[in-house]
Amino acid sequence: MPNIPYSERPLFRPGPHTLNWLIPLGMGAVGWALYMRYMVVEPTLVSLACEAGLESAACYGRAAVLALSLWNVFGAVALVVALIQLMAPGLATFSVGMVFSAFALVFHNEVAGALAAMMLILSFARPGPATA
Repeated sequence: MPNIPYSERPLFRPGPHTLNWLIPLGMGAVGWALYMRYMVVEPTLVSLACEAGLESAACYGRAAVLALSLWNVFGAVALVVALIQLMAPGLATFSVGMVFSAFALVFHNEVAGALAAMMLILSFARPGPATA
């Protein structure tokens, strides 16, 4: 692999085939988060049933989302991954950052999610990994 100077590397730009995977991934993350928030976490009947001892996948998912939201895990992971993406752009870190940023925005951690989304957008101005 030749040693390409940093200033001559092409910018981080996902190609069309990559976008065919990134767009459904982002839409799926937002869709799942909206479903969990408005159909599982917030309805009173679901919360009463889960707190009364109902054992279902929805109740386990609700408990996990509430625990992770309480500690702002979605926002923290989004910020850490977006910072890594900003320093060394790559497709995997962009994907993870996009998903957790969507989760953070939906699950009441707007500041961290928006900051992570901003850093992900800024990563498009950074040179991508060196390729031969």
